[in-house]
Amino acid sequence: MDYKSSGVDIEAGESLVDRIKPLVKRTRTAGVLSEIGLFGGFFDASFPDTKEPVIVASTDGVGTKLKIAIMSGKYDTIGQCLVNHCVNDILACGAKPIFFMDYFATGRLSPDVAYNVIKGIAVACEENQCALLGGETAEMPSLYKEGEFDVAGTIVGVVEKSLIVNGTLIKSGDVLIGLSSSGLHTNGFSLARNALFPQYGIDDYVEDLGTTISDALLAVHRSYAKSVLPLVGSGMINGLSHITGGGIVGNTSRIMPEGLTLHIEWGTWHIPSIFQVIQKSGGISDEEMRNVYNLGVGMIVVVSPQNVDNVMQQLADESPFLVGTAVQKS
Repeated sequence: MDYKSSGVDIEAGESLVDRIKPLVKRTRTAGVLSEIGLFGGFFDASFPDTKEPVIVASTDGVGTKLKIAIMSGKYDTIGQCLVNHCVNDILACGAKPIFFMDYFATGRLSPDVAYNVIKGIAVACEENQCALLGGETAEMPSLYKEGEFDVAGTIVGVVEKSLIVNGTLIKSGDVLIGLSSSGLHTNGFSLARNALFPQYGIDDYVEDLGTTISDALLAVHRSYAKSVLPLVGSGMINGLSHITGGGIVGNTSRIMPEGLTLHIEWGTWHIPSIFQVIQKSGGISDEEMRNVYNLGVGMIVVVSPQNVDNVMQQLADESPFLVGTAVQKS
């Protein structure tokens, strides 16, 4: 008896590390002080452009979006979704990403699957100017069924203390500006699968979508860092909300000061077709859709009324739209 016959292939894991080294190298930034393969990653925390640096960290996964990747055999977008989700979470605090670390766990390691997932992670890290500082690959046959895996990540970013965005500046009358999502992003897939798959196959082409079910569901979770970070510190952003599980109201309420609530102008922006197909297939109420999904709004920027036009202009590449306002609770 040996380790391999028990379901753990050390050589396959070592081979994977060798394959991903060039991917990791492309994400290297000036602060990285170590190579992949050590017991820990080293990063220079001097931050010369920041007087009072505050570290911001977040950990997340992609939920049962993994099921869609496994069902379709398409693994190239999952890693990007993971990184971009985490980037947006710390962006909502005003922080820019500095490094990311991943955790990939599976029952039996498929080097090709793991490589494609980690390749997506590296691609998104490079796009967000964020170093892939390290990670872990775990093979656990007693915990995961054949072909199953999970992936999670931790992101660390930095923000100037005086520029922290936490919603405390939001006042009644402030305007909510929406930035478009690419679809479900990384939330609501359990409901989506229950709604869609009695009626559709994973690779069915749907006319209303203009693509297949799998491609629509696996659309990459967008990162808003390049568009929004330049506005942090401008004095025009009072709050930022990343729209994930819990929908527009559930997430944006988290940053509302006491005494304020939201007035959402439902139906005034374009909702991607995938949400309509899910709702119709599952007979889902409008209320439930609003509680679960982003409905086409990936991030909300809260600004004072006098700054709306300026912010809309600076976010023009995102095709921003008005979502609603912050109002006093009655």
